[in-house]
Amino acid sequence: MQPTHKKAHTRALLVSVLSPKTKSSEAQESLEELSRLVTTLGFQPIGSRSQKQLTTRSAFVVGAGKLKELANLTGNKGDLKNLQDVPEDDEPPSMPVDKPLEVADVVVFDCDLSPSQLRNLSNALGVEVFDRTGIIIEIFSRHARTRTARLQVEIARLKYMVPRLRETEGGKKERHSGRGAGETALELERRSVRDRLSELRRELQDVQQEMQGRRSRRAAEYCVALVGYTNAGKSSTMRALTFSDVLVEDKLFATLDTTVRLLQPETHPRILISDTVGFIKKLPHDLVASFRSTLDEAHDAALLLYVVDASDSSFRSQLKVVNQVLQEVGVEDTPSLLLLNKADRLSDEDKLMLAAEFPDAMMISAHNPEDITALRQRIVDFCEKNMLEDTIRIPYTAKNVMGEIRASMRVLKEDYEEDCVRLQVLSRSSDLERVKMMLASARP
Repeated sequence: MQPTHKKAHTRALLVSVLSPKTKSSEAQESLEELSRLVTTLGFQPIGSRSQKQLTTRSAFVVGAGKLKELANLTGNKGDLKNLQDVPEDDEPPSMPVDKPLEVADVVVFDCDLSPSQLRNLSNALGVEVFDRTGIIIEIFSRHARTRTARLQVEIARLKYMVPRLRETEGGKKERHSGRGAGETALELERRSVRDRLSELRRELQDVQQEMQGRRSRRAAEYCVALVGYTNAGKSSTMRALTFSDVLVEDKLFATLDTTVRLLQPETHPRILISDTVGFIKKLPHDLVASFRSTLDEAHDAALLLYVVDASDSSFRSQLKVVNQVLQEVGVEDTPSLLLLNKADRLSDEDKLMLAAEFPDAMMISAHNPEDITALRQRIVDFCEKNMLEDTIRIPYTAKNVMGEIRASMRVLKEDYEEDCVRLQVLSRSSDLERVKMMLASARP
């Protein structure tokens, strides 16, 4: 299901349904994040409502009293005649809510809704109703730029849409002849979507093989992956470390495509920096599965840079989300460095408290050149930690070997002797072995 409204400002009412165990502070954080999500989609949040319910499995999710309140806030456009089976509210709202100043055009629930719940609520309220997953998938659809991201998002969108396809009026009786004879319009549409899903999966498999080939070619180089919550500052950090023009926007999920660039100024051996898709609480499972190939960049990395927005009071819970997703895709034992980003927004007292709480982390601002220089050195030091120091003698006739050394090793000292150049180098063992084999084959 995708937004059909063409208004410049679609007014959105946000609804939070809390279980008895949900803390009000957690629900408020989630609602604030949902507000940013709908804003990213182009909606204008005009208010919120919340209610504690023992379960979210009822036909209308909320109680009868709350449903009537929502209907009033959407202009009483829906059908509330058949609500005799709707249970009364379990509890009154458990947290402060703001009062909308305008009538809402859409209602967005901060939870997952079943197809029947979406349909029931839409009929009762007379406006389009979304759940959190539908909003996130639509944002991904709009922000996907490369072929890989578009395929991944389209697969997740279709899987979300299949159970939500509705029978058109008279569709249950209408039968088609020819291919699929005896099928209703709905059955034909569902089969069409399944066929499209199979086609997309084949295309994605081909693209994933190409991506794997590129990663294999980069296997001989160090790769450092930026991971973190959406809008934590990964792309800004990437841009600062690589002098590149990667997209930087103050929006959720501005980056969906993995970007790989060289660390600058360039090192020997070279170090690659990759930016990955951001995470979010309640990230739909199908999106995690679809983006597994993109997250393989993190799986293959020698070092993970966990970027968090240290100015956001909820960054600790966001960090837990990042860890959970990375565990899901099999990234658990990779060395990591926590980056407490946006330090320029912190007070001196906050900095001292965070330094005590996270003594191994780096506190940076992606916009501070001195911080980026220090981070770059930290990355280089990590990559060089496991390198070997050795001395290589290269005959003057082996010019190709000299070029290979300068490209893949760090030259610490260079002495010119009568028949050769003696180099003291810092290198990975694999590069040393390759160069020595080249020298052995070059001898007469």
